[in-house]
Amino acid sequence: MYDIPFLDLPPLRALRGRVRLPGSKSISNRVLLLAALCEGRTTIHDLLDSDDTRVMLQALRTLGCGVTTDGAQTTVEGLGGRPPQRQAELFLGNAGTAMRPLTAALAVLGGDYRLSGIPRMHERPIGDLVDALRALGCTIDYAGAEGYPPLAIGTPSLRLGQPIPVRGDVSSQFLTALLLALPLAASRPEAPDIAIEVVGELISRPYVEITLNLLARFGVAVRREGWQRFVIPRGSRYRSPGEIHVEADASSASYFIAAGALSEPGADTAGLFIDGLGLDSIQGDIRFVEAARQMGAEVEGGANHLVVRRGAWPLRAIDLDCNAIPDAAMTLAVLALYADGPSTLRNIASWRVKETDRLAAMATELRKLGATVQEGPDFLRVEPLARGQWRAARLHTYDDHRMAMCGSLAAFNPDRLPVRIEDPKCVAKTFPDYFETLFDLAEPAAGVPVICIDGPTASGKGTLASRMARQLGYHYLDSGALYRLVGLAARRHGLALEDGQAEAIAALARALPVRFEGDRVWLDGEDVSDAIRTEAAGMDASSVSAFAPVRAALLGWQRACARLPGLVADGRDMGTVVFPDAPLKVFLTASAEQRAERRHKQLISKGIDATMATLRADLEARDARDRSRASAPLKPAQDALPLDNSQLTIEQSLAQVLAWWQARQPF
Repeated sequence: MYDIPFLDLPPLRALRGRVRLPGSKSISNRVLLLAALCEGRTTIHDLLDSDDTRVMLQALRTLGCGVTTDGAQTTVEGLGGRPPQRQAELFLGNAGTAMRPLTAALAVLGGDYRLSGIPRMHERPIGDLVDALRALGCTIDYAGAEGYPPLAIGTPSLRLGQPIPVRGDVSSQFLTALLLALPLAASRPEAPDIAIEVVGELISRPYVEITLNLLARFGVAVRREGWQRFVIPRGSRYRSPGEIHVEADASSASYFIAAGALSEPGADTAGLFIDGLGLDSIQGDIRFVEAARQMGAEVEGGANHLVVRRGAWPLRAIDLDCNAIPDAAMTLAVLALYADGPSTLRNIASWRVKETDRLAAMATELRKLGATVQEGPDFLRVEPLARGQWRAARLHTYDDHRMAMCGSLAAFNPDRLPVRIEDPKCVAKTFPDYFETLFDLAEPAAGVPVICIDGPTASGKGTLASRMARQLGYHYLDSGALYRLVGLAARRHGLALEDGQAEAIAALARALPVRFEGDRVWLDGEDVSDAIRTEAAGMDASSVSAFAPVRAALLGWQRACARLPGLVADGRDMGTVVFPDAPLKVFLTASAEQRAERRHKQLISKGIDATMATLRADLEARDARDRSRASAPLKPAQDALPLDNSQLTIEQSLAQVLAWWQARQPF
């Protein structure tokens, strides 16, 4: 997950390959609550691992529910309809799929509970659900503003003889919450059939269908009379199905279906494969497939997979009632930018009470890209952008995962402009590794951005480059470590570090069994992170790096490190040989005295004795050898920016290089 202030997406041309999406958020949190409310043990496969499910899991544990996780398998020991903890404070973040159903279930069970969330949750209305529960005889008080969380829940005096009215035109989660909670009351010996009557039009009906489907899996068969009346039969009782599998998330699939529709044709015509979700999914957002096809996408599928290819181009404009796909409809708003005329998305008033006011947010961010957008009380009209009309934009995400994922689709723009996604970590709500998954499948349209940090030994280029990579969310290439590894491997194979052994050492370098894991380096299955950081290893690296065959052997390996979203590479010839076309090259220098002092501090901190005079002499000798070698001598690239950091802190050096990089961006 990219826990950084912003993430820059280079322009993309296609997504190809195979992706397996995380489990459905809507199914995951419903299944967790149902498993907790019934008797017995339930094993859940492929549960979504995200902020929302973690919030629900923590709440269930706080209530006394036994939950264990082993890889993709979660086991829940049910509470049997009565939580052991009758008093608890539950923090539910911004998870509506946890706040609404837990409010209803705990209000029916009764106890002393306080439910709260982040500030945005306290702005999301819950009054219609509270009114319905109060009509049922539940005790609920507002601990803050009337009609909004936080809530205080007490002991109920249930009145089950009359139908329970609930509004359906604000959020279907209110009805879902009642449907999940009322079997707890229907199981009581004296309980009659319990009826819920929907007041007004019920929006987001497919989400209610998910609820009804899962209730049936847990032994409760709800009678539905159209979309206005739902009856929980007397004597209904939750029973564990034993095992249950969570489908891949259909809302998350919408971004990859859209990307497949935007992907330029290539030699591989197989298309983009999406595993774990089929056309017969119980999730309402699978209907996004119909909308994508209407816009011209080619989508095929079976019981547990989809295949997507570009079809009509440009895409066809649509005028669509999106009541059935409120979350996935956001993806259509971005696809509309690539259409052949204006598109209108209707019946999306529910966007305004989601993680943010999505109607206002989407209109604002699409305009940043250059679009003309009309925002209505319950509709959005988007005019497409032709080539030459797109603008590079910093897209604000409003702490809303779907705004971030939708925004990424703008990277397919025909003007080959990058897109900046602010606060990319907000995708953790439902899809923590969304961007990593996107980059694994994506083909860049204009090359991968590379920043080169060159300079002499002990100038601090490695520290600066690694910090720069973390700041931008880029990959990091430590070329010095590669040469140190080659030197170490050569020593272990009994090869002398001499010209006569250059070809043998190069052959060894080409087949180097190395892998990098975070800050650790492994050679042939052995952690050699410390072994390659010694002074002797550094001297060996300087020796083998002078051999032209070794440098040639490692050249392809180093260039292959340029992967999305970008690369920061440190090393002596990064800007001159390995990445001569890099858009930013920095040649980092410092006085020999300053470099010797830094190296002295490093060695002393590791308990290694060294003298300043000896270190300085070694550095100056190595500089002279590196500058005079025939293969890739130490020198700045002609277009490199010099940075003397003799008197600078690492933070000051980092700020300067970031400023240079920002100056090259179009935002």
